[in-house]
Amino acid sequence: QVQLVESGGGLVQAGGSLRLSCAASGRTFSSYGMGWFRQAPGKEREFVAAISWSGSSTYYADSVKGRFTISRDNAKNTVDLQMNSLKPEDTAVYYCAAVYGGSYYSKATQYDFWGQGTQVTVSS
Repeated sequence: QVQLVESGGGLVQAGGSLRLSCAASGRTFSSYGMGWFRQAPGKEREFVAAISWSGSSTYYADSVKGRFTISRDNAKNTVDLQMNSLKPEDTAVYYCAAVYGGSYYSKATQYDFWGQGTQVTVSS
């Protein structure tokens, strides 16, 4: 069992930056691949970024590639999402997710555990 708690959301102007963090409970954090997803009002939850258990492999949605960076610290049980050059269309609730086995996936249905989410609002 893994419990996930996101933080770092807020209101930012277009072009600005935010850093989201996800803190995980449990001793086996390094056994999990981690992902970030987002959901805007009236839309389905969509994949943003994912990282393997070691951090050696990362994967991004085309919409955020080159602007967002996912990273993890297995000693601290955290996974971060650095978001730069934010756009109004990035506005959404951002969720952290974990999948046992250490790999990484882009489909929400493949993840085992989810956080409660943190709101990111980008004003134009």
